[in-house]
Amino acid sequence: MKKAFLSLFAFVLFALGQVSAAQVDTVEVNSAVMKKNLKVVVVRPAGYNAGKEFPVVYLLHGYSGNHSNWITKAPGIQQAADHYNMIIVCPDGGFSSWYWDSPVDPQSQFETYVSKELVSYVDKNYKTIKDRRGRGITGLSMGGHGALYLALKHQDVYGTAGSMSGGVDIRPFPNNWDMAKRLGSYAEQPERWEKNTVINMLHLLTPNSLSLIIDCGTEDFFYGVNENLHKQLEYRKIPHDYISRPGAHNWPYWENAVQHQLLFMNTYFSKK
Repeated sequence: MKKAFLSLFAFVLFALGQVSAAQVDTVEVNSAVMKKNLKVVVVRPAGYNAGKEFPVVYLLHGYSGNHSNWITKAPGIQQAADHYNMIIVCPDGGFSSWYWDSPVDPQSQFETYVSKELVSYVDKNYKTIKDRRGRGITGLSMGGHGALYLALKHQDVYGTAGSMSGGVDIRPFPNNWDMAKRLGSYAEQPERWEKNTVINMLHLLTPNSLSLIIDCGTEDFFYGVNENLHKQLEYRKIPHDYISRPGAHNWPYWENAVQHQLLFMNTYFSKK
């Protein structure tokens, strides 16, 4: 009898846990500029139905990834959504878009899609804080570049931005990761590469215009460019958090790093 009672108690606890857990939806969002639908994962916190407006973090995947990467490879983001009472949105940024509006590929217009079309869709269909003070964006690798790139260009949309192992200076890698397919080759289009790399866009910032967090492992092939970005931000007296610790360009690192990013952004939201 006692064993049966304990089993029932455990089942009830499990059921309650299921009820109170974050809700994960996969939706399709139309991009008018690219004339296609794209899948998006939306994580709603357990308190969503009882709340009025929630901050949103847009979480970008890396090269060769898709909308499902974060939820399958770093499931701790669901608990973070609950803990911080925030919505987390994971868009599909294409195999190798680098989150630019490509001047050579009309099917790769991801700056417009993420920062305009997707934000509009999320604000229309979810209970969000419809203001930059309630929006953050971050991502890994290609998505780390994308998050900072989009935030720098759209400071009216995002109030906080981050990067994990980000390709924050693309120029040392002219033959990598399909970037030439999006911008044209560096040899033929050097001005595009110079204009569309994060480290050359810091002039768009003024101190405290964006709340920034940058993270990269010391064994990462992007470590050098992240160190340079950190130094440039310091030179310009742009406040930011910079995290450097042992780690490589892999999911064990990002599963840890994303928790720091979400904590940082929750602190920003809490002050607004």
